[in-house]
Amino acid sequence: MTISTPMMVTFTVYILGMVLIGFLAYRSTKNFDDYILGGRSLGSVVTALSAGASDMSGWLLMGLPGAIFLSGISESWIAIGLTLGAWLNWKVVAGRLRVQTEHHDNALTLPDFFSSRFEDKSKLLRVISAVIILVFFTIYCASGIVAGARLFESTFGMSYETALWAGAAATIIYTFVGGFLAVSWTDTVQASLMIFALLLTPVIVIFAVGGVSDSLQVIEAKSLENLDMLKGLNFVAVISLLGWGLGYFGQPHILARFMAADSHRSIRTARRIGMAWMILCLAGAVAVGFFGIAYFQNNPDQAAGVSENGERVFIELARILFNPWIAGILLSAILAAVMSTLSCQLLVCSSALTEDLYKNFLRKNASQRELVWVGRLMVLLVAVIAIALAANPDNRVLGLVSYAWAGFGAAFGPVVLFSLCWSRTTRNGALAGMIIGAVTVLVWKQYAWLGLYEIIPGFIFASIAIVLFSLLGRAPSQTAQQRFAAAEAEFNAD
Repeated sequence: MTISTPMMVTFTVYILGMVLIGFLAYRSTKNFDDYILGGRSLGSVVTALSAGASDMSGWLLMGLPGAIFLSGISESWIAIGLTLGAWLNWKVVAGRLRVQTEHHDNALTLPDFFSSRFEDKSKLLRVISAVIILVFFTIYCASGIVAGARLFESTFGMSYETALWAGAAATIIYTFVGGFLAVSWTDTVQASLMIFALLLTPVIVIFAVGGVSDSLQVIEAKSLENLDMLKGLNFVAVISLLGWGLGYFGQPHILARFMAADSHRSIRTARRIGMAWMILCLAGAVAVGFFGIAYFQNNPDQAAGVSENGERVFIELARILFNPWIAGILLSAILAAVMSTLSCQLLVCSSALTEDLYKNFLRKNASQRELVWVGRLMVLLVAVIAIALAANPDNRVLGLVSYAWAGFGAAFGPVVLFSLCWSRTTRNGALAGMIIGAVTVLVWKQYAWLGLYEIIPGFIFASIAIVLFSLLGRAPSQTAQQRFAAAEAEFNAD
């Protein structure tokens, strides 16, 4: 494969731009609070686009189009479930979490919030939630590194081993240097690039095939099943795909964006921006995979790349149909998706290691400067472990993402919802829900009972455990209930 100079230049300029933003953010990072939560200073636009970009990883431009390309429109049930889940997350969780974390000792991380909300003096809740974050996020980080490696491997003819490091290096640098502000500012740029790529590419693919009508005829001629929303799906399969939406309530990297908003009043505007961005991006990703079926059916001589790996459908279409300079910009959108999510995940892992473990158990009186540098070192540590996990070239992005997504959704989702919406929730209830949710995902994934996506039984069993253990134990203290009520009153006042 010949390496395109325009693509190389475009990628290089883009990467250097992201690193530059990291160094600009460095100047605004004065203490550890700034490093992991940006001083709670994000406005509506940055909150919305950062939440969207941190959510939609390389899965958006590789995993989802690849699934549609290989199996047809039936795979779009995932996109429908995600849209519903994201809207509910913005509506129910976002504003409440912003207010509740401020009322509960200005909590900076999810384990920090749980510990304060449930008055857990044993710190057991903090430790277990931090461990869950580290386990599932390391897997999640590996999925981002796989996506980046696939991009560099396909575009520049690198070996997979070299592409692993090349794809992750820039993200590690700007996260290491600039922390939360660097991640949020780069997310805004990356979200803009992603929506541009996902709106332009399917339009050009459709024109290349001859229009929507001709494209549908080609797809129908290949297989009517590609147009069937229920192709090969029974009730359990549809519920499993829709169940992806449950994961939003427990994703620490997305919840951190809500916590970092400058005010809960900004959430309403951010929700409208974020949902519009998400719907357009998901529709574009589905269209790329769907109309890609028609393009490669008409051009089988160009289908070698996608025949080998369906997740390359966006990459191959960009390379074939666009001027190399434009293709470089479009392919940078994959890098943007990978970098935005990976940087958020690295930072959340760093926060869990530094704030929830190092500061609370090893160095309670550590200075702000020391904590910032420990946080930076933790970014490097998690990145190296994730690269090691991603070393298998047979890894598939969607499979890795689905596992980590389910883990967070079941372990944290019910706990977050109950902690924000039910004042009677107790420490033991939260602890039981967290453990049962995580264990259910691990066991269900291993045995694949009923063919049901593991997040659904995990979410249900965790919710039941929270209610049972909360009602069986002593009610929360009067102080805890008063803080909860004050935060809820502030939220409802606006």
